[in-house]
Amino acid sequence: MAKDLTKQPETDTDNGTQVLEEGIHHVNNPVLDLPEIVKNYLGPVAGYHQENNNYYFNDGSASVEIKVVSDEIIRVRLAPRGQFLEDFSYAVPQSDQHVAVYNFEEDQQAYRVKTNTVTCVINKADFLVSFADREGNEYNRDFAPMHWEENPDFGGYYVYCTKLALANEAFYGLGDKPTHLNLRGKRFVNWNSDTYSFQFHQDPLYRSIPFYIGLHEGDAYGIFFDNTFKTYFDFAAEAHDQTSFWSEGGELQYYYIHGPHMMDVVKRYHTLTGTHYLPPLWALGFHQCRWSYYPESKVKDLARNFRERKIPCDAIYLDIDYMDGYRCFTWNKRYFPDPKKMIKELADDGFRTVVIIDPGIKVDENYWVFREGKKNRYFCRRGDDYFMEGYVWPGRCQFPDFTNVEVREWWGGLFKGLVEAGVAGVWNDMNEPAVFGRGTFPNDVRHNFDGYRGSHRKAHNVYGMQMVRATYDGLKKLFQNKRPFTITRAAYAGTQRYASVWTGDNVATWEHLRLGALQLQRLSTSGMPFCGTDIGGFSGEPDAELFTRWIQFGVFSPFMRAHSAGDTAEREPWSFGEEYEALNRKFIELRYKLLPYIYSVFWEHTRYGFPILRPIAMIEQRLDGNIQREEEFCFGDKILVSPVLHPGQQNKMVYLPVGEWYDYWNDSLLEGGQEHDVDTPIDKMPIFIKAGTVLPEYPVMQYVSEKKIDSLKLVIYHTVREANSYLYEDHGDTFAYEQQIYLEKKFVVKGTSDSLSINQYVDGLYSEKYDTYDLQLVALPFKVRQVRVDDTAVLVESDATGRYTVKVSKDFRSIQITG
Repeated sequence: MAKDLTKQPETDTDNGTQVLEEGIHHVNNPVLDLPEIVKNYLGPVAGYHQENNNYYFNDGSASVEIKVVSDEIIRVRLAPRGQFLEDFSYAVPQSDQHVAVYNFEEDQQAYRVKTNTVTCVINKADFLVSFADREGNEYNRDFAPMHWEENPDFGGYYVYCTKLALANEAFYGLGDKPTHLNLRGKRFVNWNSDTYSFQFHQDPLYRSIPFYIGLHEGDAYGIFFDNTFKTYFDFAAEAHDQTSFWSEGGELQYYYIHGPHMMDVVKRYHTLTGTHYLPPLWALGFHQCRWSYYPESKVKDLARNFRERKIPCDAIYLDIDYMDGYRCFTWNKRYFPDPKKMIKELADDGFRTVVIIDPGIKVDENYWVFREGKKNRYFCRRGDDYFMEGYVWPGRCQFPDFTNVEVREWWGGLFKGLVEAGVAGVWNDMNEPAVFGRGTFPNDVRHNFDGYRGSHRKAHNVYGMQMVRATYDGLKKLFQNKRPFTITRAAYAGTQRYASVWTGDNVATWEHLRLGALQLQRLSTSGMPFCGTDIGGFSGEPDAELFTRWIQFGVFSPFMRAHSAGDTAEREPWSFGEEYEALNRKFIELRYKLLPYIYSVFWEHTRYGFPILRPIAMIEQRLDGNIQREEEFCFGDKILVSPVLHPGQQNKMVYLPVGEWYDYWNDSLLEGGQEHDVDTPIDKMPIFIKAGTVLPEYPVMQYVSEKKIDSLKLVIYHTVREANSYLYEDHGDTFAYEQQIYLEKKFVVKGTSDSLSINQYVDGLYSEKYDTYDLQLVALPFKVRQVRVDDTAVLVESDATGRYTVKVSKDFRSIQITG
């Protein structure tokens, strides 16, 4: 980034070129500090032409494309010498959403491209681009014209865009950067990196998600900089009134995504990059992992302990030691003499088996995977045509080029043996890509990039994404109609279409517990909803209190997995004595009770693009000082949680958004829009349910689908307003929902001081396996005199807690409760 970026340069009106005497400062790349750098800024607009929903403007040399993607999304592309790159993106499968209504206006000062929602303004004199709503309220504008620098080492261009940062504007998103939710005043780099035991504010980490949200005076917009090279973001760090993003190569291509609500921005981002497919229900249960559980007797002992201790668990992971010499797609027959038999025995007891697969393939002529890859030239090559080789767990390895469609298809087929053995899920690791000693691949490694060839500078940030894409596609084909479960450590924007993620090799400290709460909120609002942390910390050793508080937070992590390094003490839920075992059991059971709600929230993401975790700043965009509210969040729109993040903490101040909320533990009613002092003994974490919620609950199970549900429990919280709740149901593990074999139930709750009504609306073709609901009516401010279901009076009972219970048909349309 230029040191003098605060000043808009004078430009040569012919080609927008200026020679700067001062050097250029690039983060983490001192090689680029050259004494004379030519900075090319766009000059005045010289002309334009239109091709359907694409408008092309030029300054006589460079060109800018303004593409109307949808009513709310505008794409901007810069071609420094007038020649655009091929329109290809791993993140955006289809950038044309077929907008029908858009128009163009011109006056003496500017051109305006308009949709029903957004106006993109291109100033003629200086080529500055801005975005406003149809009423003319400006949301975002350039501080300086887009510019570029020629790359003296590799060819191509460094490309830059600088936006005005308004006073008090906050910035969110950018993946799982381990820092505060508001990114203002900070600078970041996107370059997927293996960062063992990372720390607060460390950057970069494992994933590159070049998408952020700007929020000013309650109005939000998004910027998605779709560039796979090393990219940088400066959120008013160098200059207080400027936000910049730039890359070390590729094209300056970004999408402006209109709000004004942050929720709308995230939903529209998902229309570009896709949503996470609906995961199998078992994947939302509790998972237990360690580097490593072996031999087979150890795995069986682990499973036995879960079942004997009555602690629910759905998945056990096998790390690299299950392999023969760390060779992918093989088994260590000394540790696991009959893996198919072992996996079946685990499955019979309700456990799914998930195995790790890394990208490094051992150089070994006696190893069938290496022979196939070598024969078909599937491995990456250097600029001099030698194979890219590096040392990882198996020793000397070569690495598949997952940006080659033929390689991806081959890789997906390699899972056939694991699937036949009964493996239910795959965990992709080390795919930044990580290489011992050198960190990652050299820049001169060549990649196919689906025919749009390039070096590793271009492919690095998508290498892990394309690996897990190959994994997902292969498993989907092998599983036929069953949903795969995949997890990846490295990712780029759009990876949510193929996999879940976790935050990588964290540390067993209270700081990392707090970091996890921030990272998962950021991932969820950055398009990666199915995310989790290593519960208890990967490295280091937690004490009993920290582990239990992490389990409590894990209940409301979209992905709930305990994981630890092999050089640490074992940390299963029973590892800290009977008192803490009971506490951990209690909260893991809570996860399983809430599974129908959690599954419904995932459905809302898959179908509608809603984020799963929602920061307070997203719920109340005009809340003053919302940066101070970053430790608490909503899971979906009905449950607010405030994890306990400090040792020995017996109470904390919790802010509740505007409205009415019920304490989950005692049904007490609390008014929102203010803080409350909440007790936090070790056996409780602050959990609040929004008034008017219909909360579905399963009976406690040791694993998903262990028990047949004869009657589904619905807990209904009183409200004096109108509130909607949703329940989603389907087979739980197939893709039949894509053919409408599902049920989406909408419950509308209306209440007064002496009445409550519940109406049910059902869409879909799935048939539930139960016939009735068990309704529990919470905190009614009146004594119930009568309950009528579809105009027929039914019996009602009350219990010692003050809750009323009613059994009704699952097909009811209307319930009237009067006092």
